[in-house]
Amino acid sequence: MQARGKLFVIAAPSGAGKTSLVRALMQRMPRLRFSISYTTRKKRETEVNERDYFFVDKPTFQRMIDAGEFLEHAQVFDNYYGTSKAQVQQLLDAGENVLLEIDWQGAQQIRKTAPQVESIFILPPSRAELERRLRDRKTDSEEVIARRLRDSIVDMSHWDEFDYVVVNQDFDRAVSDLEAIVNGSGSSLRRDRADLKPLIDTLLG
Repeated sequence: MQARGKLFVIAAPSGAGKTSLVRALMQRMPRLRFSISYTTRKKRETEVNERDYFFVDKPTFQRMIDAGEFLEHAQVFDNYYGTSKAQVQQLLDAGENVLLEIDWQGAQQIRKTAPQVESIFILPPSRAELERRLRDRKTDSEEVIARRLRDSIVDMSHWDEFDYVVVNQDFDRAVSDLEAIVNGSGSSLRRDRADLKPLIDTLLG
């Protein structure tokens, strides 16, 4: 009988480098399957439909909610994001390990419906570095950057709901940390480790 795959969720505040880390992890672990989310936000120039996201309009997204098609869904800023239940179940049933890149709200929902999920939260090394990364994107106005920074504090306050915490200070090290967690050897990265407290106090203080 085919062993069922494992489900991993990764969340982070905006600007923590989550998307870049996930892409690098997928290159290192080609057997790991990425669940592509649905979103109502506009496609960025560098993005490809059905590779980065399934881009849909709000009425379509609402119809999917009403039909119970999402494993989780959430509103982030002015847009909606959701994970297809059928897509994830199909991959897990085939014995594939699946990675979801979502926000803390979505992770809360998934923990209720799939308690065996392993969850990972990405933190920046400092607030100053988080702001620098948001500005380096050069895609947002000052108003949007300010709002993202405010919201990031709320996002980071949910760090202790996750099984593991990875600090994205050194990119390659952070990717290796994620790889260790997926491989089942990430016990030193659990959220209750003592060395996290000073960073948490600085980020949320």
